[in-house]
Amino acid sequence: MLAKKIAINWHPELSIYASEPFLKAVGDEYGWLGGFDEDQKLRCILPYTIIKKAFFRMVRFRVETIPIGEDISIDQEKAFLNSVVDYFRNLGADMIIPATTNSIFRTYPDGSIAAPYGTFIIDLTQPEEILLRCFNSTHRRKVRQAAKQGVQIHNGIEFLEKSYELVRDTFKRSNMGFMSYEEFRSYVFSLDRNVQIMVADYQGIIQGCIVVPFSLHTAYYVYGGSIQQPQTGATNLLHWEAMKQFRKLGVKRYDFVGVRINPKEGTRQEGLYAYKQRFGGKLIQGYMWKYPIRPLKYFAYAQAVRFQRGGDIVDQERHKFGTI
Repeated sequence: MLAKKIAINWHPELSIYASEPFLKAVGDEYGWLGGFDEDQKLRCILPYTIIKKAFFRMVRFRVETIPIGEDISIDQEKAFLNSVVDYFRNLGADMIIPATTNSIFRTYPDGSIAAPYGTFIIDLTQPEEILLRCFNSTHRRKVRQAAKQGVQIHNGIEFLEKSYELVRDTFKRSNMGFMSYEEFRSYVFSLDRNVQIMVADYQGIIQGCIVVPFSLHTAYYVYGGSIQQPQTGATNLLHWEAMKQFRKLGVKRYDFVGVRINPKEGTRQEGLYAYKQRFGGKLIQGYMWKYPIRPLKYFAYAQAVRFQRGGDIVDQERHKFGTI
């Protein structure tokens, strides 16, 4: 499987993260690589961005390998990713950094540094009554309780600034940084009509929000936030109404965007895993990975990331290798 650059040909049946406006907004350079078999038939695509920071040129993928037509085997995908690394080495990139957390790869190239990762995905093609029945009983009760108590769900770009504040403050409570408002606004506007900002309102006070990029392929719960003590069930109802809305639009999947495999008991990550699991989605397990194309530059960058935030997600999770 040989990787070659191809023209971007996005359509709504593909992930929104493969679209050109989005890639352009989040990368200094961007494009699609195609994977071609021995018969020169296009078998898969991998959208990419290149980020330039200081004297580093870093490749970052915004979605996993996308098969075209019939599925490709894991061995074929590995061969393709090996060729992808060669392509970026010849292009002069310094490293491939971990992909965004919505990207779950089935495999990783030889010589990469990998870690297990996963996500919960809900099949929205099922009838509504089946979707709700798959919720954990506690989640179902909270959804009904919030609706009965008068929690209202709204959506619209007018909630952009408030949603930013909620997400930023939620990250801050977990001692995590978040992008600036200008970066957040640029991110949202790059998605044009392919993003929903939804909020839960109780007695005139916004309890929580979700930011969900989407296409017919998948709706991604990429960012969420809430006040410190939201009304019981408000965020559960928020996700349920989002699922119903995206289902009516013909979206096929609702992706909770990332969970750590076997999170440590009592940690925030365990709480997030349990919260997302209780919506009844299927756990998709795979890998996050990175690659040191230029070892000296990679070492300098990795040391800086470890100093700033204790390492990236691959560093934090690679000790779990072999758990899937």
